[in-house]
Amino acid sequence: MDITDIALLLLRLVVGATMIAHGVNHWIGGGKIAGTAGWFSGLGLRHGVLQAWFSVITEIGAGALLILGLLTPLAAAAVISVMLVAALLAHRKNGFLVFKDGYEYVLVLAVVSLVIGILGPGWLSVDHAAGIAITGWAGGAISLGLGVLATAVLLTVFWRPAAPKSESADADS
Repeated sequence: MDITDIALLLLRLVVGATMIAHGVNHWIGGGKIAGTAGWFSGLGLRHGVLQAWFSVITEIGAGALLILGLLTPLAAAAVISVMLVAALLAHRKNGFLVFKDGYEYVLVLAVVSLVIGILGPGWLSVDHAAGIAITGWAGGAISLGLGVLATAVLLTVFWRPAAPKSESADADS
């Protein structure tokens, strides 16, 4: 064990706890599942309640896996996918800076997750103890590839943005 293992543990703990907190907030915070579902529907995702539960399960599950250092490339892929969906649907139009509701925050979480996927979970992890740690190009490819693929599948199946208003509809208003 060396300092890199401690650094990876810190990254896994912070990103994992952040994802768990985010998932719990979607579940029981503020507007609960109904509010989260309404927000997802407003972003153009069909089946808002299903999307809300997907989000809760993915965020809490990926967070827990990261904290444990278990199936690390898959956990990193899940975080990358959640952050990519958020960036594309909720934050992209607002620019970069987080204080303008931009994509800065989700970009950082996605890239840190990719780094965890590339470097692996470190010595202080279930993956290492079980001898299943996947690191380097393979870990990065799994993390990024599955994250992008999951995002593409979700958007293809569920995203139906509102049609732009036609000029005649604007004139009738």
